[in-house]
Formats: sequence, structure tokens, C-alpha cells
Amino acid sequence: MAQKKLLGCSLNIWIIVGIVGLAAAVISFIGGSVGAMIRGDEPLSIFAVHAPHPELPAEHPFPGLPITNTLITSWISILVLFGLFFAATRKMKLVPKGLQNLVEFFYDAAADFIEDPAGKENGRRFFPVCVTIFLFVLANAWINLIPGFETIKMNGMPLLRNANTDINVPLMLAVVSFFFVEYWGFKTKGTPYLRKFFNFVPLGQGFKQLFTGKIKPGFSGIAMGLIAIFTGLLEGISELIRMISFTFRLFGNMTAGMILTLVMIYIIPWIVPSIFYGLEAFLGFVQAMIFGGLTLCFLIVAVMPEAEEETT
Repeated sequence: MAQKKLLGCSLNIWIIVGIVGLAAAVISFIGGSVGAMIRGDEPLSIFAVHAPHPELPAEHPFPGLPITNTLITSWISILVLFGLFFAATRKMKLVPKGLQNLVEFFYDAAADFIEDPAGKENGRRFFPVCVTIFLFVLANAWINLIPGFETIKMNGMPLLRNANTDINVPLMLAVVSFFFVEYWGFKTKGTPYLRKFFNFVPLGQGFKQLFTGKIKPGFSGIAMGLIAIFTGLLEGISELIRMISFTFRLFGNMTAGMILTLVMIYIIPWIVPSIFYGLEAFLGFVQAMIFGGLTLCFLIVAVMPEAEEETT
């Protein structure tokens, strides 16, 4: 009986909270800029929000210096991550507590996530790259959600801005991912790895057979050699296009999320934007997982033995 009363009381509280939240959202819409346009009046001061003017290129808040607002945010993200892990490992204890416990939990989860498909040896090699990319993308996304983050102005420009919405940052991460994929692929397989892009062996064998009088096998070998060269060309193009897809996936999703949040704040200043802040936090986590996870997948494929690669 007491449990039913407690459940009913909790349900009533949630209903009241929902009604109050809905009423606040409706009032903020009516009193906001869009509602004022409909009413043909001025918006109430507490609901007045400037119309969003998103700028795709990063801005330079300090004239004369090659420092953009997204670069400053990147530095802040790096400092926050460094401070977090330094504080967690400064006085490590055998029985972890608090921040150390949280960081060790993350470390174990990330190590298991990477070593499960990559194996223990490759997992240890891939861990720093994949986890660094994940944390950097996530920090950039979540720092941007701090209230008032982009409202600080310097020379009429935002001093801070989500670094993931600057196309140069996703491009930089894509180049880093591409470099380590090719580096470990070449380091693991040696010069045979280059046959993935430049395989002239079948063509040479075809000409050799042709000059030794084996006409039919020679022409067949030449045809297969040309196909191998064309396949290598496509493979090289796909590797380069991968960098472009990496770049625009992160840049497009984060920029779209930023614009959507700004628009919702402009339309309904109260309550509803909080929902989109939560979605942005989830989107930042997903994008970080995608970038780090795809890098891991490409690294695994790059070091995979030839026979295993053909069977997959």
C-alpha cells in the first residue's frame, strides 16, 4: 500500500513537472523573437535572443595573429584532458577511488573494446591513436555545451567555438588516421603492402609468357595485369577518399547540430533547447566513437594477413 502511494506521488510530481515545463516552453515561444513576429510586437527582454548567424570559417578574435577561436578551443580541450588524467594518476593507489577509479574504468573498457577485434599485440599499438582521437573529438564536443561558451566576444567575434565545426580540425584528424593506417600496414607487411596499390607482377608475367611463345596465357596474363593495376588505382583513390569522408562526416554532423541548437534557442528560448543540448552531448559521443572506431577497423584491415584478408 505504501509503495502504491509512493508511486502515485512520484507520478503526480512528474506530471506537474511536465505541465510546468510545457507551460514555460509555450510562454518562452510566445514572448520570444519568433512569437513577437507572429504577434507583431517586440520580444520580451528575458526571452530576447539574437538571430543565429553561424559562420563556417573559423574566426580570428585577435587581429594580426594566426589564432582562430577553434584553435583556442582545441588547446582548452587538450589542457582539460591533460589535467584530468594528471589529476587521476598523480597519486595512484592500489585500491582506486574517485577520479582514478573512473579513469581506470575507462581505460579497461577502451582496451577491451580495441583488443577484442585487434588482438592483444595490435590492440596495444592501436590504443594510443584510437583513444586519443576519441577523447579529442569528445572533449571538443562536450566543452562546447558549457552554458555561455560561445557568448564570450573578442573584437566582435566569439572567442571560443566548437573545434569540430572547423573543417580543418576533422581534416587534421583524418590525415592522422590515414598516416597511421598506412604506416602500420607497411611496417607489418613490408614492401608487399605496396602491391595493394602498385601490383605490376601479373602484367610482367603476362609479357614474359607472351615473349616465350605462350600466346594465349600471355594475353590472359596481360589482361589480368591491367585489371590488377586498375584495382590498385581504385584502392589508392579509396584510401584518399576515406580522408574526405572522415572529414565531412564529423564536420557536417557537428556543424548541423550546432546550427540546430542555435535555431531552437532562437525559436523557443526556454526548456526545449535543453533537450537538444542532451542530443548534442549524445551526438558528440557517437561521432567520437565513429571516428575512433573506423580508424580501428582500417588499422585492423591494414595489418591483416593476405590470406585472412581474401577470405573476409
